[in-house]
Amino acid sequence: MTFMWAGGALEWLARLGIEPSEVQQVLQYGKRWPRQGYTSAGAVLTVWGRTRTGRALLVVLWPEQGSMNAHITAARELTAGEEAELTRWEATR
Repeated sequence: MTFMWAGGALEWLARLGIEPSEVQQVLQYGKRWPRQGYTSAGAVLTVWGRTRTGRALLVVLWPEQGSMNAHITAARELTAGEEAELTRWEATR
């Protein structure tokens, strides 16, 4: 799958203090957890994972119709509850 940055995504990340390289690390993480997500515009793919420093992030991907490409539209840190869920999931991998 090829990932491309959606318009405005880098500005969104900067406001949250998330580096683009951290998003790339999550997408390349061996134990990344793809999960279905929903927005007002429709279904998206979220990927839960960790950066090299262990920071737990959720990355939002908008799949491109008819291809294996996806646009990175947003990212955020996992909540404490979500990180606990990710930790439990990682333990099974």
